[in-house]
Formats: sequence, structure tokens, C-alpha cells
Amino acid sequence: MNSIETTLIAPCGMNCGICLAFLRDKNSCSGCRGDEASKRLSCAKCSISNCEFLKTTPSNFCYDCEKFPCARLKHLDKRYRTKYNMSMIENLNNIKKSGLDNFVQNEQKKWTCNTCGGTICVHRGFCLKCN
Repeated sequence: MNSIETTLIAPCGMNCGICLAFLRDKNSCSGCRGDEASKRLSCAKCSISNCEFLKTTPSNFCYDCEKFPCARLKHLDKRYRTKYNMSMIENLNNIKKSGLDNFVQNEQKKWTCNTCGGTICVHRGFCLKCN
């Protein structure tokens, strides 16, 4: 697995390093904090990463926002908990509690394929290298 960079953790708590758009070989996304030109349109227009309140937080993470967790984040979190068994709100609470570096280390362990060492895709539930 390629090491997960702290810049791959989106303001909402999503680990972009495990996202299908980031992991795919063709037209891959650079992540929410990456180059605007390589982002998927839905990511570039994301109401959370473009939130006016987020811009005022010291950490640039939603957990520092006075509205945390807002309706937008709750909706996204519910979808990901239901479809992909992952919680952005839980991720944000872990980042706030343990720090970004510890969170990234834990993500590295959690999403590394035991068979080939590749990355398990959150949207597919398996490693894209070895299935």
C-alpha cells in the first residue's frame, strides 16, 4: 500500500486514499485537498469542503466548526455508514482526540490488504489490485 498522506484526509473526515476515484488507474482524483483540475466534479463542488464555516476553523476540519456535526455532514455520514460501513463523524472525532498523524497510521493498518499489501477500496470493500 502506498502510505496515506495527511493531505488525503478531507475536511469531512473522509480518507481520500481509500476512495475509488483516487485509487482508479484512469482519470484518478487527487483528493479533496489536491489539485482542483484533477478532482471529480462532485468533489470540486462539494458543499462540505466549500463550506463558508469550514474556512473559519483553525484546523480546516469539520470537528472545529461551531455547527459540527451539521446537517450536510450527518447526511453524508449516514450514507457512508449504511453503504460502506464507515463514519466520517467517527473519523473526525478520532482525529480530534488522537491527532491527524495517529489517525492516518490507524487508517493505514485498517485499509491495507492482507494478501498483497494494496489498498482496500471503501466503495468496493476489497483490494483493487488482487480482488
